[in-house]
Amino acid sequence: MTTFKDRIGIDFGARLPIEEAIAWSASHGVSVIDVRLGDTGNAFGDFDARRIGAVRASLEARGIHLGLHTLSAVNVAETAPFLSEAVEEYFRRYIELARPIGAGWIVLHGGFHFTGDYDRRMEAGIQRLQRLGDHARANGIRLLLENMNPEPADAEVRYLACDVEECRAYFDRLDPEIYGWTYTVNHAHMLPIGIRGFFEAFGPGRMEEVRLADNRGGKEEHLRPGEGTIDFEDTFAMIEKAGYRGHYMLAFGTIDDMREGRDSLADRAVRAGIAQA
Repeated sequence: MTTFKDRIGIDFGARLPIEEAIAWSASHGVSVIDVRLGDTGNAFGDFDARRIGAVRASLEARGIHLGLHTLSAVNVAETAPFLSEAVEEYFRRYIELARPIGAGWIVLHGGFHFTGDYDRRMEAGIQRLQRLGDHARANGIRLLLENMNPEPADAEVRYLACDVEECRAYFDRLDPEIYGWTYTVNHAHMLPIGIRGFFEAFGPGRMEEVRLADNRGGKEEHLRPGEGTIDFEDTFAMIEKAGYRGHYMLAFGTIDDMREGRDSLADRAVRAGIAQA
């Protein structure tokens, strides 16, 4: 990836089968993508040796860097019998499939709690992530923990690893040799500390992906750039000045919305003197 635009990727989520996401990206000059497995043509059981080999060959031939983004609705902090085993198996399948298909990283989350079981859920989530880290080490795959969005103060269900204190509790116990950080800018924008304060709390050392969408700061919205109140020029300048040279990942709207947003954000960074054309 040689230009700033080359470093801006698209998160396809579960919108397309992985082969179609790769083909679309190649035809539109996108060289870094995230995909979610488990549905929309990407069921775990459908990845036999032939399909695994074909996906990897397609990525290598087109020079596309692939990441896998797990479903945040699967609760890493699950404690119920039977469900706990199923949750662990879900993530183990990701880890075991990632390297064979050519993925370079997997994004995970801290789980969620139900207000009255905060400490127990957080401890369960951290311990599960540690176990998954050991499994990832054995399978040669990198894991990234995403900072999540806060929910309204009166919400019964809330994500873990939202604010600086919570994220630090996770990172302090997760091996940096296995776990990096996916910095979701729009989630930090919803906190009093803001995008800059959240970034300064951790710095760029552990950061390996920056996720981008716009919002108005009040609730979780994945808006197109310009529809919310995020200052993307200031955000890019801050992150690039700190020496970050990894990729950015768009996650909003439709695939075409992200294609247009990619062009727009790259142009804005160039006009602001943050990046070279």
